[in-house]
Amino acid sequence: MTDLSKLPVTVVTGFLGSGKTTLIRHLMQNAQGKRLAVVVNEFGDVGVDGEILKSCAIPDCPAENIVELANGCICCTVADDFIPTIEALMALDPRPDHILIETSGLALPKPLLKAFDWPDIKSRITVDGVIALADAEAVAAGRFAPNVAAVDAQRRADESLDHETPLSEVFEDQIACADLVLLTKPDLAGQAALAEARAVIAEEAPRRLPVIEVAEGNVDPRIVLGLAAAAENDLDARPSHHDSPDGDDHDHEEFESIIVDLPEQSDPAALAARIETLAEQHGILRVKGYAVVSGKPLRLLVQAVGSRVRTQYDRPWRPDEVRHGRLVVIAEHDVLDEKAVRAALTD
Repeated sequence: MTDLSKLPVTVVTGFLGSGKTTLIRHLMQNAQGKRLAVVVNEFGDVGVDGEILKSCAIPDCPAENIVELANGCICCTVADDFIPTIEALMALDPRPDHILIETSGLALPKPLLKAFDWPDIKSRITVDGVIALADAEAVAAGRFAPNVAAVDAQRRADESLDHETPLSEVFEDQIACADLVLLTKPDLAGQAALAEARAVIAEEAPRRLPVIEVAEGNVDPRIVLGLAAAAENDLDARPSHHDSPDGDDHDHEEFESIIVDLPEQSDPAALAARIETLAEQHGILRVKGYAVVSGKPLRLLVQAVGSRVRTQYDRPWRPDEVRHGRLVVIAEHDVLDEKAVRAALTD
């Protein structure tokens, strides 16, 4: 039985752009009296997700309870970043009732769960549950392999063949580690795609998992929080492609990110179109960051998943900050053409 004196932690994982930040923002705004703390693990040094969450901080989750870690995956920097951060949050007065951890979109959750076995925190904290977010449209479309239809056909025809790509392994590891799957953006997917996405998740899950459709992060916190899964004690039931006897089971060299400094933009729609073309022509997985728009006192937030691009003005530029546009661009290691990316976004 879970020790009820332990501080519960919910790990929110999911593929790039699946809606993790939107979910956490909803939980912050509907905490139902719980005092929350949030740890955001970014990939790259442009803190988009942390900024978004701090901008909507409320008394039950004030800005000082929101910590951003941008020095690499938290499960790869346990001693230097993760443990000190958790200890600092537990030392807050008043102490949080619950900690939410938003992993990077490239993170494998199982190594993070292993970090909770660290002696300094093992007796004081427990993983209440792992929530995996899956973009319904992307899962149904099979965006985890270069040619999903052909790969799936070959896999069904010959089980000895392995045509999985690193992206599919990330997705499968996140599903395998989950206690609950949230199928996001159902309005964009449609009923047929939702059914297909559910079938894919059911096939990949090592055990029966509850799957809930969620739009814009709108889910009852009582469903997400309070699972009491004690996931750190249940690792054997959460298989990973990257499990290995020597414990060296986590490698981010499959992915690469670059930071692009953007000149001032005169037309946000033109910027979005360039990003869309870049994704289609160069296999870009994720773009996120900020842009300066001529004549606008507001900062333009830019977020893209593949060729799906969203822009919105999120807040005024502060008097004490430099109006400077920057984007993080993420792709698979062997795909990312830095010269082409910079030319597409800055020329």
